[in-house]
Amino acid sequence: GDSNASSSPSPTPATEVTMNVEEGARAVPVDTAITVGATNGSITAVTAYFGKRATKKSSVAGDLAADGSAWTARGLLEPGKRYTVAVSTRDDDGNVETTTRTFRTQSLTLDQQAYASISPTSGATVGVAMPIIVRFDIPVSRRAEVEKRLAVTSTPKVEGTWSWMSDSEVHFRPKKYWPAGTTVKVHAGINGVRTAKGVWGQEDRDTSFSVTKRAVTTVVDVARHKATVRINGKVARVLPATTGKSGFQTRNGTKVIMEKYPVKRMDAATTGIAEGSSEYYNIENVRYAMRVTNSGEFIHAAPWSVGSQGSANVSHGCTGLSTSNASWLYGISHIGDPVKFIRSDRKVLEPQNGWTDWNVSYAEFAKGSALS
Repeated sequence: GDSNASSSPSPTPATEVTMNVEEGARAVPVDTAITVGATNGSITAVTAYFGKRATKKSSVAGDLAADGSAWTARGLLEPGKRYTVAVSTRDDDGNVETTTRTFRTQSLTLDQQAYASISPTSGATVGVAMPIIVRFDIPVSRRAEVEKRLAVTSTPKVEGTWSWMSDSEVHFRPKKYWPAGTTVKVHAGINGVRTAKGVWGQEDRDTSFSVTKRAVTTVVDVARHKATVRINGKVARVLPATTGKSGFQTRNGTKVIMEKYPVKRMDAATTGIAEGSSEYYNIENVRYAMRVTNSGEFIHAAPWSVGSQGSANVSHGCTGLSTSNASWLYGISHIGDPVKFIRSDRKVLEPQNGWTDWNVSYAEFAKGSALS
């Protein structure tokens, strides 16, 4: 009987499933991307999730190779969770089976997780010079790793770049101002990404906003005491203005409206003028105030200086307009509108004294990218 044993078919080995995380592993790093492989057969489906069952929130999305040889997760993992990976396979004889593996991820405290906040917030309508600003509550040292995970998509498409202002803040600006009416989506896919030594991204963040259909751009001519306001490129009004007097000159450069206040108290102490000084002021109801620098430059209604508007610079650095002109400009303006100041003897607008992204060339701005 033994002589013909060699001619009987040997059984096909069952499909063997391999995974880059050991069965029953503990403290698996959250920046692990699960990969699954198969020999002697092919993978037909993979379900990976944490907790008791697969839901939209608990599942890990992934991509199956066309030939069924491998599956790769698109996302990373959540801390302190028990994960299940169910792999369905078909062997060369057509037998179908499901292999299940489980493991636990590392636990992290909030101090080990960087949270990202994005502005503009979802649903906002902003001006054509609005930078996208991502701030992290824990400093990022692995800037390139994080920047790779930041995506901006817009209709129409624009060319643009990220630029790091600090370890906690990164800005995106297009090469030229956003086209009026652009819609923009921002995705910060930082969940599980190692952002610094012993720190990982806390969660993915998304926002979508639109750019105003009426592009308002203003040029303030400091030497000629006037503000020229354009809507979609056409001059709408030329407003008589007053800017900073000698010793308090308004800075030259391209600034962006950062905040708008129908009424604001303006206390000179916040700009470094002492209460006892002859230059001290404290006005409690300044109307139609729009901030353009961190150092305290605003555009606002200044009924007290109407006699000088259009002819002399008498302010402490702000741009003063008549109440009716300030009301009109406030009414058509958005956060993110550019205001360019020209012909001032005070040439330097300090980097980051406000949103100064447009005060440098695109090439210069792009040097701040960790991927450049």
